[in-house]
Amino acid sequence: MSPIIVADHVSKTFQQRVRAKGTMGGLRSFFSRHTVPVHAVADISFAIAPGEAVGYLGPNGAGKSTMIKMMTGILVPTTGQVEVLGVSPHAERVSNARQIGVVFGQRSQLWWDLPLSESFELHRRIYRIEQARFDHNRAEMLAMLDMASFIDRPVRQLSLGQRMRAEIAMALMHDPKILFLDEPTIGLDVVAKDAVRRFLAQINRERGVTIILTTHDLQDIEHICPRLIMVDDGRLLFDGPLAQLHAAFGARRRLTLEFAEDPGPVMLSGAEMVGASPVMREFLLPDDGRSLVDLIAQLGNPPGLRDIELHRPDIEEVIRTHYQSRQAS
Repeated sequence: MSPIIVADHVSKTFQQRVRAKGTMGGLRSFFSRHTVPVHAVADISFAIAPGEAVGYLGPNGAGKSTMIKMMTGILVPTTGQVEVLGVSPHAERVSNARQIGVVFGQRSQLWWDLPLSESFELHRRIYRIEQARFDHNRAEMLAMLDMASFIDRPVRQLSLGQRMRAEIAMALMHDPKILFLDEPTIGLDVVAKDAVRRFLAQINRERGVTIILTTHDLQDIEHICPRLIMVDDGRLLFDGPLAQLHAAFGARRRLTLEFAEDPGPVMLSGAEMVGASPVMREFLLPDDGRSLVDLIAQLGNPPGLRDIELHRPDIEEVIRTHYQSRQAS
């Protein structure tokens, strides 16, 4: 199956103006501008197949939004090539827009003073959606996202969670093949986040809509996206299944042993002791496939062992540890 999105050695460089210090420096900057290059995206390549749900993850300033804007045709790569549905999204911006949906968490495409239903109707006219197709999609979105109770309410009266559900529904009204989501759950409460996540996973599974999701909320990735692309400083760090993330970044498990009394020295092959008290021992272990049963056998049943717990780090812990180690180096 041919990829639906291809990024081939894509880079994007901006020229940032630098103002000289001091009064005279400000005067010189007024007459002669000095700029320095800022590499927002640096030589990134990947391919995404139809129907995939991919999380695009990285810290602030990592180039996530810049890449989304290149894939949607808003920006043009400085070098390299982006193809979406077999064409350049910038060169074919109008035809490309008819086949994609875009939701930016902090930018609205709804009409603030109009009832939500009229925003949907305007969307139908802009995209020239057939009435029967529009009516079917509208009814389906109202049911799936539980929007019937506020469909006739002005957008300015909607809660943040209601507006985000409406944004996603409108982005899907013209049956796009790809849905780009930039921070779709930012600012939402736990209930609203859960509703959005369940809906996105459902339309990916049932409709085969390709989803590209950027977010700082790692539970979004875990609930929606089996595949993760991770970037930092504009460069690609990881591209693969979530299950491989722990191995890629050397994630370690934590083993906690609780004793009835001080057991004396406790040894475990390949483990690093990171905590100790008279009745507690904590070790860090590589994710080397050893089960809890294997570890108990290697411990040799130390006297007074009351409890044992093996903790596998979640995705947030793995990524946080990776970024902290990069900053320390």
